[in-house]
Amino acid sequence: MRTTLTLDDDLAAELNRTARLSGRSFKEVVNAVIRQGLSAGQHPPATDDRPFVVQPQSCGLLPGIDPLRLNQLLDQLEVEQFSVVQKTQGQPSS
Repeated sequence: MRTTLTLDDDLAAELNRTARLSGRSFKEVVNAVIRQGLSAGQHPPATDDRPFVVQPQSCGLLPGIDPLRLNQLLDQLEVEQFSVVQKTQGQPSS
């Protein structure tokens, strides 16, 4: 079948380079690339049937961070964020 196809410049250059290096015609290369692209979705790649397992690692907290005071830190951050929002909206903060 004869048809007109508009290719991006970089794609046409790559197809021409492939044709030149392989000694095949431009038409043969275009047909082969299209066939390869169409068949890629028909045959999903082989997968490993083993389930993925996460290997846990103890990371710990940085020095100076007290895990018993994390809620207090979160409260402080929320108050600071609320103050910033109030100031940008022009409302006085309490």
